[in-house]
Amino acid sequence: MNAAEREAFLDLVLRLELRVAAFDCDGTLWAGDAGERFFDWELRGGDVFPDSLSRGVLSRIWRERYAAYKRGELDETTMCGEMVTMHKGVSELKLMEAAARFFDQFFDAQIFPEMRELVRRLQENGCEVWAVSSTNEWVICAAMKHFGVPERRVLAAKVEVEGGTCTDRLIRVPSGLGKPEALREAVKKEIDAAFGNSRWDTEMLAMAKHAFAVNPNPDLESTAREEGWRIYFPEGTRQGNSVPA
Repeated sequence: MNAAEREAFLDLVLRLELRVAAFDCDGTLWAGDAGERFFDWELRGGDVFPDSLSRGVLSRIWRERYAAYKRGELDETTMCGEMVTMHKGVSELKLMEAAARFFDQFFDAQIFPEMRELVRRLQENGCEVWAVSSTNEWVICAAMKHFGVPERRVLAAKVEVEGGTCTDRLIRVPSGLGKPEALREAVKKEIDAAFGNSRWDTEMLAMAKHAFAVNPNPDLESTAREEGWRIYFPEGTRQGNSVPA
């Protein structure tokens, strides 16, 4: 996408004068899967699980679970939930600090510049921006600091916390149908626009007045073309054409 096409995309969205917008995160606001990368990073390093012996045992157990997920033996929601509940007994503050270091080191440079600009300009125009993701809340909250989105508008995979320590009791895992459910419960307003990149965002896109498939996977791209949703490929992704307004 050249500069003119990027500006045309931004102008198209901003002309809608959105009041409420929902954004998927991984693959939509930045390249790559921050949840998957954080999972691998924390099992290799000592930031979250400092004891190497315990970390080795945890790594073997959870990598086996993740391999089962990749083979199709576990569904998306179950795996994303387990990637949060695995932190039972860990200080939430430690996780928040680790997530911030992780995102700043590995994903700040992965942010799509035009998506950062879009979120900034939407908020300047009074739009209520929500981040909706099946990645853990600690990583998404750290990421949203780069977009100026407050933590109260983050709907990500989350567990209950007692006395500053994480439990294994899930509060939510926003994936698939879980995304519109989380938005209805938290926002209680009509969603003017939604932005996503995978089939796990289909239901969220369908609930919005305006749907945008951003950097879509082939399955979502096919659905978007069938539904007449707008398609946009950020700079640095494979070439594509936006669906006309």
